[in-house]
Amino acid sequence: MQRIHRYMTHAVVLALAAAIFSYSATDRSFFPSFHAGPVSAAAASEGLAVGDFSLGRDSVIIKPISIPTSPLVSRAPIVHIIGRDETLESIGQQFNLSWREVLWSNPGLRMPLTVGRPIKLPPVPGVVVVVRTGDTPASLATKYGVDQTILLGFNGLRGPQLTPGTVLVIPVDPAQGPNLSSGVPADPVEPGQFLCPIVGAKIIQQFGPTSFAVEPPFGGYLHFHTGLDLLAGYGTPIVAAAGGRVTAAGDADYFGTRVEVTDSFGLVEIYAHMELVNVSVGQEVQQGKIVGFVGSTGLSVGAHLHFQLEVGGMPTDPGPLIGC
Repeated sequence: MQRIHRYMTHAVVLALAAAIFSYSATDRSFFPSFHAGPVSAAAASEGLAVGDFSLGRDSVIIKPISIPTSPLVSRAPIVHIIGRDETLESIGQQFNLSWREVLWSNPGLRMPLTVGRPIKLPPVPGVVVVVRTGDTPASLATKYGVDQTILLGFNGLRGPQLTPGTVLVIPVDPAQGPNLSSGVPADPVEPGQFLCPIVGAKIIQQFGPTSFAVEPPFGGYLHFHTGLDLLAGYGTPIVAAAGGRVTAAGDADYFGTRVEVTDSFGLVEIYAHMELVNVSVGQEVQQGKIVGFVGSTGLSVGAHLHFQLEVGGMPTDPGPLIGC
């Protein structure tokens, strides 16, 4: 009977040893990067910290780790459905963006905004772009003035190949603004603001309804001035209020000889009644570059510049011009 009892005791001990060995092996495989090395009896007695573990005489205690208390910023584009009475400005304020960034991420957006239309917005200051054939991380990084590693890392990309149609978010420093495709800043003078096309010129007619009969009707008004008129003499140089690509040059109805520049955000600047043009269609110009010279062509009663801004195809008040 005693012999049977001894056999049972040995069996229990062996079972316990196997369980302990199994637990120990599982524990080592769960933390493959933990290598404590040899620990002396003295060290175990006094307590020893190794990595995220605290070793003591009687226990192994895992130190607490910090856990984020707020959600991480999403890096995916935001899809926003345009609501009733929303404007570019109100949408920008809602998502902590400038209204230019709203337009920048949605080329072809027309005014007035269509209720129910989905638009793409960046989760951080910057732009949402759709990859086109021929685009590479290097070319996009140059165009938008960012480091290539930032572009790849922010979008979780690992290689140089981009698939056409892929939607990317490109963070852009608001203080820097956009670049031309050559990589030079589009607006080196004041990013995101318009430079006066004729520095120091007097504005002789503002944007909006007017009693001046020479102005055509617009927006339900019999006479409406769709831009700003700046007084200057014949041949005075006219500079680009913001950098972009020349999308039209030459004669156009009552504008006479004019230049259109579609800036880097997608806004269209029109310089009208020119005497001479200094740029060609397709050419990229920086803010401050001479685009032409003052004249009185088209529907004009004297030498001056008509500067017009179109947002989504709609004439819009450009607001203050730096230097006027």
